[in-house]
Amino acid sequence: MAALERRCPEVSDHKCIRKPPCGDECELDGVNWCPGMPKHGRPPRWIREARAAREADQLASDAGPADDSGSRRRLLATMPLHSISSTYGEAGLRERFAAEIAEIPEPDRHCLEDALQLASRLHREDWRQNEPYINHPLRVAIRIIAHYGIHDPDIIAAALLHDTVEDHAAELAPNGRPDPQAALTELADRFGLRAAGLVADVSNPKYNPYLDGDDRKEHYRQHVAASLDTSPWARVIKASDFTDNGVGLIHTTGPRIRYLARRYTGLVPVLREMISRSDTPLSEPARQRILAQLDQAA
Repeated sequence: MAALERRCPEVSDHKCIRKPPCGDECELDGVNWCPGMPKHGRPPRWIREARAAREADQLASDAGPADDSGSRRRLLATMPLHSISSTYGEAGLRERFAAEIAEIPEPDRHCLEDALQLASRLHREDWRQNEPYINHPLRVAIRIIAHYGIHDPDIIAAALLHDTVEDHAAELAPNGRPDPQAALTELADRFGLRAAGLVADVSNPKYNPYLDGDDRKEHYRQHVAASLDTSPWARVIKASDFTDNGVGLIHTTGPRIRYLARRYTGLVPVLREMISRSDTPLSEPARQRILAQLDQAA
């Protein structure tokens, strides 16, 4: 384990760019990379690669080599999703996802593999809360399968892709412009109108610089309520997304945690009402599981 340092190797003076510095120590091997560092806390490539290699080695040590898929999948199937993330990283989540979709017949399984490949490419340089961004859509999709009991490939594909238009419209759109509609058309061409429509329903509204903090949160709440009102399946994806973001607050540090907590708390009544509706396509155990989690977040 690398020694803890109060410095950053990406800036010339090796000092944290946070104003004022948080005073927290940052592990330069990337285990606890401070979000006050440059590029929203994304470590340099060499740190990310070293971390991924260490996580893969840990998975092999705990659950056997890669060719022993049965043993590895039995271990991962017993673990909470954020525990997989913190212990085995992206490699562990990918293996858990592969196990969850193994019984889905072709060509639907191949379509889901393509969706994951596209999401991975678009989010390849994204970083959030001390982990690769792709871990988030992986957990959202796995939760829908394993915890909600849903194996509909359109829903799973939309879960994997749910942040792609919002964050990478220009890379998706054929004209290379940040055009959400063109990006959605591209998703529809590749994964079907239903999956693309669900991505549209769970995407956040365009940033409005004229709204202050409270107005922006209220605008976001109203947008979510309107989007989910007529899209029952989008409620399922949003519930998993919200759950993942809420659990992720445990792993968030610094002043951003207060902003995120206020933002997510305002959604609890909206999601509770939506999940409680009779047309929301969830089994009763899954519905009660989500409602209990929302009650804890309130």
